[in-house]
Amino acid sequence: MEKHVVLGVHITDRLTHAVEVQQVFTEFGRHIKTRLGLHEVDRSHNSPNGLVLIEWFGDEAKAREMAAKLNAIEGVEVQNMVFGH
Repeated sequence: MEKHVVLGVHITDRLTHAVEVQQVFTEFGRHIKTRLGLHEVDRSHNSPNGLVLIEWFGDEAKAREMAAKLNAIEGVEVQNMVFGH
């Protein structure tokens, strides 16, 4: 049975950490099926925090590897959801 893996990447001070996070996303880009970025916005400013949802394609061990690299970046936390179907 193939698993469906979704990673939630919470980024604090996203403007500071965006480059490092993007480098990791690029490194594992061939495994990212869907990427959805969420953050608060209003007329006066953008939120310093953001959440990126990643729908993973391929080897689950690679997903854990990417999560470890992202978790090593200050201000970044990764949570995962794994669905069997």
